[in-house]
Amino acid sequence: MGNVSTINQDNIKVCDRCGNRYDWRRSPSSSLKMTYCGSLCERADLGFTIEALLRSETVARTPQATPEPARELVPAA
Repeated sequence: MGNVSTINQDNIKVCDRCGNRYDWRRSPSSSLKMTYCGSLCERADLGFTIEALLRSETVARTPQATPEPARELVPAA
C-alpha cells in the first residue's frame, strides 16, 4: 500500500512574502488569509496591516469633542 496523505491540500497556501506553506484557515491575519501566513509577513510586505488600517480609519471617523474657545482673562478691579 502507498503512502496516503490525510491532509486536505486545498487549505494549504504559500505565503507571498516568506514562501512558507501554511493552512490559510489557521492564519492569524483576518483580512489577507489567502495571501500571507500572518500579520508579520503582511506588514513586512505592505508596510502596514489591513487590521491596523481599518482601526485607524474607525478612530478617524469617530466624532471628536470640539474644544471650547479660549477665554480671555480679565484682571480683577
